Amino acid sequence: MRLIDLCDEALAGVASRPVRTALTMLGTLIGITTLVITLGAAATAGNQIAGRFDAVSATGVTVSVPSAPNPNGPPLVSWSGLADLLRLNGVHAAASVSEMDSSGSPSVRANELHDPTIVSDRALPVVAATAGLPAVVNGSVAQGRFFDDGHVKRHDRVAVLGATAAKLLGITRVDDQPAVFVNGQAFTVIGILGSAGLDLDHALDASVILPYTAAADRLKIGAPTKVLIRTDLGAAPLIAKQAPIALSPDDHSQLQVLAPPDPATLRGGVEHDVNGLFVVLGLVSLVVGAIGIANVTLVTVLERVGEIGLRRALGARRRHIAAQFLVESGTVGLIGGVIGTSAGVVAVVVISVLNGWTPVLDLRLAAGAPVAGALVGLLAGLYPSLRAARMEPVDALRAGT
Repeated sequence: MRLIDLCDEALAGVASRPVRTALTMLGTLIGITTLVITLGAAATAGNQIAGRFDAVSATGVTVSVPSAPNPNGPPLVSWSGLADLLRLNGVHAAASVSEMDSSGSPSVRANELHDPTIVSDRALPVVAATAGLPAVVNGSVAQGRFFDDGHVKRHDRVAVLGATAAKLLGITRVDDQPAVFVNGQAFTVIGILGSAGLDLDHALDASVILPYTAAADRLKIGAPTKVLIRTDLGAAPLIAKQAPIALSPDDHSQLQVLAPPDPATLRGGVEHDVNGLFVVLGLVSLVVGAIGIANVTLVTVLERVGEIGLRRALGARRRHIAAQFLVESGTVGLIGGVIGTSAGVVAVVVISVLNGWTPVLDLRLAAGAPVAGALVGLLAGLYPSLRAARMEPVDALRAGT
C-alpha cells in the first residue's frame, strides 16, 4: 500500500463520521488550547511584570559593613571612602550611614524640660549619614531641608527627622528652629522627611539623622555600618561586584552586598509559577482527549470488522490495517491540535489586548502544539490499531456478516 493510498483511506474514515470525529477531537482541542493559553499567558504576564519592575528598586544596592577585626585598627570602610565609590561608572548616588553604638535606641526628647505627667523621652534610632542620603533612598523633604556638605564640614549640630520620628516627638514645623536632645546633646532640627519614598531603607522614617561629623563629636558614632548605593538602570549587578573593592580594597571579602534581583530572573520565576499551576490542567485535558480518541477508535474498529476482514482477504497485511487506524487517530489528534493552537493564540492575543499588554508567544510552541496533538492521537490509537491488525480474515468476515 502506497503512502498516498494510506492517507486517502485514513481521511475517508475520518470524514465518513464527521460528528463523531468532531466530538472525538474535542478533548485534544481543549487540552492543546489550555496549554497554549497557559504558556502564552505566563510568558506575557512575566514580561509585563518585568516591564513594570520598579526601576528604583532595581537600582538599589546595599553594602553591609561588619565591625573591624582589630578594634584598635582602622575601620573596614571610612567615611572618606565614599569618594572612590562615586567614581565608578554606573553609580548614580551613594551615601554612608552608621547607627549609634548603644544597647538599644538612645533617648531623644524634643525639649529639655522634664514634665512627670507626660512621656517626653523617646527611644529612637539615631543615624549618622553623609549629605547625599535623600538622593539614594528616594526620600523627599516635607519640611525645611536636608543637611549638606557645608554642615558636614563645619561639624554643625543639626538634625533631620523621619516623618514618624517627628510625629512621636511632636515636631511639625522647623521654621522656628526646634531642637532635639539626643542623650542630652542638643541638635537643631532643620528638616523633616516625607512619609513617601525611603524605598532603600524604611527604618529612616523613624530615625533621627545627623551629619556624621557632629555625630562623631557629640555621640561617638563611629565608622559607617552600611553604604547605600543608587545605580543607573542595569548597572546594579556590576556595581554589586565592584563596590566592596572600591570601599575596602584590602578587606573587600568581609563586606556583604545585597543587590536587587534581575528582572529577567523575575520574569522567569513568574512564568515558572504560572506554568506549574496550569500546565497540569492542560495535561489532564490531553489525557482525557487521548482516552476519548482511544475509545472512539476502538468502537470504530469493532464497527468496521467486515471491512477489515475484506481487506485482509484481498491481500492487505497486518501492518496495513494497523497503519490505517493509526493514521486516522493521528489525523484526528492533528486536527484537534491545529484548531486548539489557533484558539489558544487568539485567546492570548485577546487577553493581552484587553489588559493593554504586549502578547508574548514562543513560535516553537505554536509550531509544536499541533505535533503534540498528533502524537496524542497516535498514542491513543495504538491499542485499537493493534487489535484490528490481529484479526484473522475468516473471523473478521464471519463477524461482519
